[in-house]
Amino acid sequence: MKPKSLEHQLVSSSDFAVYDCEVRLKFRLIEDKRILSDREHLLEMLLDAFSYGADEYLEPVQTEVEAHEVPEMEASPQMRRQLIRLRNSSGDLA
Repeated sequence: MKPKSLEHQLVSSSDFAVYDCEVRLKFRLIEDKRILSDREHLLEMLLDAFSYGADEYLEPVQTEVEAHEVPEMEASPQMRRQLIRLRNSSGDLA
């Protein structure tokens, strides 16, 4: 096993980052009123409908997506630990 160069380690450590993501979807949907009254499954059902794309029951009106890298220290401790795991495992693959 050969040692990894400092350059490789720096590249590996920057492969993953923490992002704040915001998605705004606006669309018109023809659906049974009873289905939309179940608030627990509403978001899941709407995202599923949107992911299938436009058809005779769905009409996209507006889609906005923003993602901004944020300092790692703004992430939760759980996310920071996962980030470390990802970085460590990507170094093992090279």
